[in-house]
Amino acid sequence: MSSLLEARELRKSYSRATGLFSGNGDGPRFTAVDGVSFSVESGETFAVVGESGCGKTTLARMLLRLIEPDAGEIQFDGQNLLALSGEELRRQRRQMQMIFQDPFASLNPRMRVGEIVGEPLAIHEPGLSRTERRERVGVTLKRVGLNEDALARYPHEFSGGQRQRIGIARALILRPKLIVADEPVSALDVSVGAQVLLLLQELQQEFGLTYVFISHSLPVVAQVATRVAVMRAGQFVESGAVEQVLHQPAHPYTKELLAAVPEVPTAKLG
Repeated sequence: MSSLLEARELRKSYSRATGLFSGNGDGPRFTAVDGVSFSVESGETFAVVGESGCGKTTLARMLLRLIEPDAGEIQFDGQNLLALSGEELRRQRRQMQMIFQDPFASLNPRMRVGEIVGEPLAIHEPGLSRTERRERVGVTLKRVGLNEDALARYPHEFSGGQRQRIGIARALILRPKLIVADEPVSALDVSVGAQVLLLLQELQQEFGLTYVFISHSLPVVAQVATRVAVMRAGQFVESGAVEQVLHQPAHPYTKELLAAVPEVPTAKLG
């Protein structure tokens, strides 16, 4: 296996006064991500786990350049992601997609599902005819467990679990190499969430996907991850193979997180 993604000494702070992410402005600053480094191998699931506010989502968004880091490097598929712009960045971006935490807020309520899932194709493969695009969207929706009649419907007509499947279809439509999943099941009830996790694992095997999986839930991480990093106050305090970190934790904070969970499963789903 080779590293698909490598992050080195990533940092991000923002002004407490305005809450705006930026490198300028006066007054006290809050460091959201503080010198984080890691690498992710092709085909694996690397999880980042920690409590709310520890910097996980900021880190996830920096990896896709939805937020620009203040300092550090990001190598993706052998290229310096932070040096890319314009058409080069667009080409690399199609290989990196995101599944968002909130399946209600992340889908445009005024767009039909066919348009939502097909939008990345319209941007990155403008040469496709409308019929070809619709066909690709239909096949992808079917693969995530939704019928073709979903194409003409709106997000509000679906349950939370179904909406998250729409979000997964949108991330999958370009056949990316990397998917960053930011708390993809935290807004769903346990049984629906378990089905979504199983779907993500099936898709990973079928399409050779690499996941960066952001979560506050140790049981979820135990089920899906190959390696895990524990994040606290913007820093990784411990990282390693998921079995080792969750069953032989070295850092006091990891032990605290584990003590708050009734039981962490030892086996992955599937």
